[in-house]
Amino acid sequence: MIQNIILLELLVTRMKMIAKLKDFLFKVLICLFVLAIPAMLCVYAVQARQYTILTKEVRELEKKQEKLIEENKKLVSDIAVLSSADRIEKIAVEELGMHKAETEDIVRVEMTGEKK
Repeated sequence: MIQNIILLELLVTRMKMIAKLKDFLFKVLICLFVLAIPAMLCVYAVQARQYTILTKEVRELEKKQEKLIEENKKLVSDIAVLSSADRIEKIAVEELGMHKAETEDIVRVEMTGEKK
């Protein structure tokens, strides 16, 4: 009988310890959850800031790209104008004193021999 009482007291004590342990673990879990919320908010804030910075950088790069495309179009147009046959002929005649060669002015030279 005494053994049953002792075993019963041990069982009650053990159950109380288990209940305290469960209560402690529950409190720890709640504390971790409570601490996790501000941590997640901080992570969100950092990511939002990085997103804003990257979005601004993308906009700036897109503007720079547009400017470069426009400049490239202008340069291609300038090349077309500067390399036109009429312009080159005008410079050759007026500034360099050149003229179109007549058929009789053309001399054909043939090379014979070994190629090196």
